[in-house]
Amino acid sequence: MSEGEAGGLAAAEQAWNEAALAQPVAAPAWRLWPYDAAAVVLGRAQRADAEAVAARTPLPVLVRASGGGPVLVGPWMLGLSVVLPAGHPLAGRGPVDGYRWLGEGVAAVLDVLGVPAVQALSPDLARRRGADPAIAWACFGGLSPWEVVTAGRKVVGLAQVRRRHGVLVVGGVLLDAPPWERLCEAVGRPASHADALRAATAGCVPARAADPSFAPRLAERIGGMLAAALGDVRATAG
Repeated sequence: MSEGEAGGLAAAEQAWNEAALAQPVAAPAWRLWPYDAAAVVLGRAQRADAEAVAARTPLPVLVRASGGGPVLVGPWMLGLSVVLPAGHPLAGRGPVDGYRWLGEGVAAVLDVLGVPAVQALSPDLARRRGADPAIAWACFGGLSPWEVVTAGRKVVGLAQVRRRHGVLVVGGVLLDAPPWERLCEAVGRPASHADALRAATAGCVPARAADPSFAPRLAERIGGMLAAALGDVRATAG
């Protein structure tokens, strides 16, 4: 599959997310995204930069509805989308509340699968740990409440869209180290930022290297966690 064709999977993710919130959400739904190849996904605040980014990279460039910094999706990442009715208990009263159940749920799955020293960061821990301000422009360069670290390095990023008729929470789990240089090139950042991103993040490499079936087992267990939490009402695992 070419990079352009693989961009279709990332585009399908964004289309699913938009469609999920295009009308009042009647019941929870979720989807997993095992990306086949690379694409750059910008947060909504970078929409005006999309044309310039596309001119710097051969990768597909997409803009998501949620906030946060640019993300480099690809085979090194498992994506997930969850849509909830606005009044659902797991939607919480605001973004921080709305992240907690998912961050803790994914952290528990990673722990069971042998990823070391996994922790979903409470608001206080996220604030105290902080992040390198030089790479705060990237989604995986920052640390928000209930995002997940392994041995202190970010392994799960989260983002959210809250509308009057529904809430969308999206996430990315790093399976391996992304080629951060490609993201830095695309958004016009120096190569030194790629080194900083490598130092601040970690994939599930040890667990995955020991077990080639790690990625599909991770997807299966996260799907099971989502089904248990949401009642599997409209699950559409991909």
